[in-house]
Amino acid sequence: MAATGFAGQSYETLHRWSISEPGPFWSAVWDECGVIGDKGDTTFVPPPEGSMLGGRWFVGAQMNFAENLLRGDADRLAVIESDEAGAGRRITMGELRREVARVADGLRAAGVAAGDCVGGVLPNRVEGLVALLATASLGAVWSSCSPDFGAMAVLDRLGQIAPKVLFAAPRYRYGGREHDIGDRLGEIIAGMPSLEAVVLCGGDGIATKVKSVEWAAFGDAGAALRFDRQPFEQPLYVLYTSGTTGKPKAIVHCAGGVLLQHLKEHQLHCDLKPGDVIGWYTNVAWMMYHWVISGLASEATVVLTDGAPIPKSDAGLDPGLLWRVAADTGMTHLGISPKYLHTVAETGYAPGETVDLSRFRVLMSAGAPVAPDQFDWMYTHVKRDMMFASISGGTEIIGCFFIGNPTLPVRRGHLTCKALGHAVAVLDSRNVPVIGRKGELVCTEPFPSMPLTFWGEGGAARYFDTYFAQRPGIWTHGDLAEETIHGAGIIYGRTDTTLKPGGVRIGTSEIYATVERFAEIADCLVFGAPVGGDEEIVLCLQATENGAISADLAARIRKAIREAASPRHVPHRIHAIPAVPYTLNGKRVEGAARSSMLGIAVKNLDSLSNPEALEAFRTLSRDSAL
Repeated sequence: MAATGFAGQSYETLHRWSISEPGPFWSAVWDECGVIGDKGDTTFVPPPEGSMLGGRWFVGAQMNFAENLLRGDADRLAVIESDEAGAGRRITMGELRREVARVADGLRAAGVAAGDCVGGVLPNRVEGLVALLATASLGAVWSSCSPDFGAMAVLDRLGQIAPKVLFAAPRYRYGGREHDIGDRLGEIIAGMPSLEAVVLCGGDGIATKVKSVEWAAFGDAGAALRFDRQPFEQPLYVLYTSGTTGKPKAIVHCAGGVLLQHLKEHQLHCDLKPGDVIGWYTNVAWMMYHWVISGLASEATVVLTDGAPIPKSDAGLDPGLLWRVAADTGMTHLGISPKYLHTVAETGYAPGETVDLSRFRVLMSAGAPVAPDQFDWMYTHVKRDMMFASISGGTEIIGCFFIGNPTLPVRRGHLTCKALGHAVAVLDSRNVPVIGRKGELVCTEPFPSMPLTFWGEGGAARYFDTYFAQRPGIWTHGDLAEETIHGAGIIYGRTDTTLKPGGVRIGTSEIYATVERFAEIADCLVFGAPVGGDEEIVLCLQATENGAISADLAARIRKAIREAASPRHVPHRIHAIPAVPYTLNGKRVEGAARSSMLGIAVKNLDSLSNPEALEAFRTLSRDSAL
């Protein structure tokens, strides 16, 4: 704020400037965060009037994403691996650079050049990061899937982009045991005729016609590190939507947009500094993986997490694993999910009373709304003196619309503020901005991390139809939200899962927050079902192990929802189910459950981690409800 002439003024003033003068603002981010490269002479060329599409950022700039992440002293600690055994391998920046140089040499020898695609089916370990950075150093495009994805789920994603080289792990560990996916990889490789080479990380023995090579033998160990600088809008990543309503949409993000967005969020909104240690529990398919590894550009140490976050053994659940890793690595920033926090709280584990969190400063959460009582738990049982940031954005923007802020109060149940550079608003049914009322979350001005396009034929049209068809010229994000009088945000859930009993829109987050306070409930799912020209709320409950869903428990849950939310939130039907269906990226799939109950075919079961869970919904009826 001092550097841009706003010293002593409010955050809201700075935010208004950031969206009214986007060129000077993003230019200031480039300077403040020390982007390596040539900025060029023109920061922003606005799109045609009435549109958010068609603008240009940093015209004439030349930069390389990997060059910015591989900065700093060779001896500084760059990466720490962790898994179910705790913190493990540690890699210095010098070691990381040498590995990236070797693998980049292997990619060049395989014919990979700027604009070509490289894929990964890998756990969240050093090899995946090296492969990503080596790809980026060439100006090529990286895209990755987690090794627990089925063959069709991988082909639905990576198959769209026709990669030249695939990095793959034939084995990975999760839940205390090793999983062999050699046969699955053989099927995946056979389904990608574009492949010129396959690099096997930690295993061999896959029968394939494509040339394969072991990780350690790929590239010249003495190769020099080179960075091919490209324009700001050079494609960097392809990320994917969940794919629960058809083939996943392949979203193309540019190198400059990703870098600037993450530098802004890390350094300004999350107070990330050189020498800090940042980790996020994620797999390589979720955008938060790409978000957290960008911490290297702020000269922070990145902790890569592999395996289960709460492993189970004969002794029971181990809720302390991530917190021990945080203590052992001197972690300053940790990212998790509300579901993880709920599970830890249910076990009675108190991190702040159990491990040394003296260096810990920032706790972050994404993926779903955080309930107000979870704020209480964190500040009581994790640490009193820390910044908590409930953040919300998405794969589409590879960043956040609402985010934390080290200069503002943390308010119970609120997402602290609108992110700098994003003209975020909440619109009612008149398409008028409202405060203190629920509405559609939108963004009204362009920003650098908007997707370039969707990959494939007709990509530009599909991109427009997804975010701009509903309100031409305005990005409609798909969240039911509220802007508070403090400029903070509340997210109530996705608009495609919004409940409408009696024609009144209700978010699902209030129901989830109430139900999750019941110790008898392991998980839950809520959606709306048509009845007599209206809609009724259906709540499905998964009991804890050896537990049961009784009529008395259902009555107590209804009473709690009525008192915590409103009479309109009270479910008309409550059902017991054996399991809740989730996407491969760990999100509940209310729509698929609803379709199954109504006898409608679910289009893409390969996008689900446990598609068998849908079977129980096919037999649910009003007569069997509690």
